[in-house]
Amino acid sequence: MKKVSLIILGLVCVTAVIAQTLASNESPVNPLRAAAFAWTQTTFDFGKIKVNAPVTHEFKFTNSGDAPLVITSVQASCGCTVAEYSKDPIPSGAQGFVKATYNAAKVGVFAKTVTINSNTEDGVVLLTIKGEVVN
Repeated sequence: MKKVSLIILGLVCVTAVIAQTLASNESPVNPLRAAAFAWTQTTFDFGKIKVNAPVTHEFKFTNSGDAPLVITSVQASCGCTVAEYSKDPIPSGAQGFVKATYNAAKVGVFAKTVTINSNTEDGVVLLTIKGEVVN
């Protein structure tokens, strides 16, 4: 009885090993990669700018994923910054933009963020603009 049990156990183990070997030799399925940002930069320094003189920087990106990239919302960290962005879905390999305009009302150093919400795997990206406002 012990011999029969050992033979059956051995056959089960061999079958499992053969099944795993066959499964690993199959070509892998390439699932669709989600949309993905590939930014040229995520921070921009304006340097010294004049008070009450709006400045603008356009952040550019490429959709490096396989699915169309959709920006669902863009929010500036304060009322002194306004953002525009690509509103249409960005196909794989295509480029889009987020444009940040800062209007300095007072002298001093500043650092502001623009929050991008999208259908990418990470979901949220922060862009930063900074500089120094002078008279």
